[in-house]
Amino acid sequence: MKHLFNLLKNKYFLAIIIFAVWMLFFDKNDMISQYGYSTKVSKLKQDKDFYLKQTASVKKDLNELDSNLNMVEKFARERYFMKKDNEDVFVIVKK
Repeated sequence: MKHLFNLLKNKYFLAIIIFAVWMLFFDKNDMISQYGYSTKVSKLKQDKDFYLKQTASVKKDLNELDSNLNMVEKFARERYFMKKDNEDVFVIVKK
């Protein structure tokens, strides 16, 4: 018990404890903020991966459209439901 009392009287030990408590709970970069930043960074990395995959897919479609004129017609019909003047388009929606 006396050892604990002497430890608490030590000004260096008290300074370290106060500094640690301050840095863990009261500083602008406390542990709670760091956890929030970490989760935000992981979410942004997931978003980045998603958008990189989307960009690769769009570039692939663009290359196909540039290389083949028949692909342009197919793309317009499938994605934008375009038709020729003498045609009817039936859209089937699956549940």
